Order: sequence, then C-alpha cells, then structure tokens
Amino acid sequence: MAVSGGAQIQRLARFGLTTADASALAAFYERAFGFRCLATERLDGAAFERLMDVEGGAQCVRIGLGREIIELLQFDRPGLPYPANSSASDLNFQHFAIVVDDIRQAYERLSAMSGWRAISTDGPQRLPVEAGGVTAFKFRDPDGHPLELLAFPPRQVPSRWRARNGSNPCLGIDHSAIGVADTARAVAFYERLGLRATARSLNIGPEQARLDGLCESRVKVTAISPPEATPHIELLCYRSIIHAGGVESRNNDIAASRLILEADDPAPTSRSAARRGVTDPDGHHLLIVPSPAQLEPGATRI
Repeated sequence: MAVSGGAQIQRLARFGLTTADASALAAFYERAFGFRCLATERLDGAAFERLMDVEGGAQCVRIGLGREIIELLQFDRPGLPYPANSSASDLNFQHFAIVVDDIRQAYERLSAMSGWRAISTDGPQRLPVEAGGVTAFKFRDPDGHPLELLAFPPRQVPSRWRARNGSNPCLGIDHSAIGVADTARAVAFYERLGLRATARSLNIGPEQARLDGLCESRVKVTAISPPEATPHIELLCYRSIIHAGGVESRNNDIAASRLILEADDPAPTSRSAARRGVTDPDGHHLLIVPSPAQLEPGATRI
C-alpha cells in the first residue's frame, strides 16, 4: 500500500488517545510524568467526521513531553470503554514507552498517584541482555490505556536521551508497541508505507512474564522505523497464542489509540496532501497527514 503517488512516511509525528475526559487525563499525565499542556481546541465539521468516521466533533487537548506530543480526543459521542480483563498479549494492546533516566524515581512518582493500575507484577523488571537489558514497567492510565516506563542500561543510552529534563526523570516517548498476529504480514504492510525493520528479538523468561503480567511470556519483538527513527513502532507477536481476528474499534472507543504519521510528497496536490485514516492488518488506527510544509495556513494538524 502506497500512501499516495510518490509519498512516503517520514516520521511518527504524534500519538493519539481517545478519552472520556480530556482535561482530567491531561492533568494526570502532567502530574505523573511532567507533560506540559500545549493547546486546547475544538475539532468538528464534515472533514473531521469523515477522517474519524464518527458523527460529531471532539475536544482536543495536546500535551508534550520532550519532543513528543500526545493528542487527547474527547468525542461528543463517546464510544466503548476500554475492554475489561484485556491483557498484554491481546491484539488490541498498544502502549507507548516513556523513557526515564531514573526508573526508581519515576516509579515512586507514579506510585504516589491515584487512578492507574499495574500490568507488571513485582514492580519494574530488568530484562536479560538478549532482550536489550532494559528495565521497564507496564501499567494502565485512568482510562485503561497501556503505558510503559523504560530505562536503558547506563552504557547503552541513545544520545537522544542523555540530557536530563531538569528534576523530571521522564524524558520523552521512544516508541509505540502494538500487538500483531503475524509479524511478516505486519512488516510487509508498514514497509509499503516507507518504514523498515531495524531490530528483532525474542523475549522470553520470567522477567518478561512479570513485565507483561502473564503466567508465561514468549514474544517476538520487531522494531520498525521511519526515516526519522525516533519515535518508532514495535510489533509484539506473542508466540503460541491463537488470535481470532484483528482489533475492531472505532475512533471514539477508548481502546482506539492512533499513530499519527507524517508523509512527505515530492509533488503534493490537494488530494495527495489530504489526511487519511487507515487501519493496519490487525486493526490498529493510523492517521496519515501531510508534513507541516504541505499544510495550508491555519489548517488543523490532526
């Protein structure tokens, strides 16, 4: 699948979450992780309804951490709540990983908050060297969206994450991880958009099981990256698990997280630069939008 003509994805520009209360969720992210509020606006009209395939408009609150942005959408017509008893191995699982330079401090700060709940058992888990040697902790925000705190080994911290964010241990968002049923099929889909596989690992063992909150965990992890490699996407394929089908959610459902991908067209037209809503083979929502240089003055970014 090509984006349009000669257009290709250049970067994962923003993350989108559906929420029942955008102001309340923004306040949680500000207190728990040090996000800052960037903008609040009303989104509506025929173009927005077509893009989201949902009647009515939405309140949008944009929050930022480091260089990364999350767009919280509270729809006029709410959809379904996050599915109860959902697990880390389900296809609807989609988290983004918040990089921290001190996971103990970040975990203690989160622990002082109310409204969230753990996915991982026994606190942050340090994975084996074969799985990257990172220390991580998975949990859900007050709406049920999965999140992860992620700390790199001291001598393997990417240059992007070496600068301390004042007294805040949370630095930015490294990637979004999504559940897939077939890695090869998912990689082929994203490669047609212009991304490429950049790393692979098979994560197993008790540490991974505790991180995922599962009795046993065997997950094939494939990193796929656009030309601007951070943030990137990670495909999580849990082995020996049979999935009945892909995710079936609408944009106003709480579980319908969105990856907002910027495409650069060397010869843009009004049609090729249009925003498009796409779902991947497992039902995860993507929004493909033109790069800022292609937007008309005053155009809505989402």
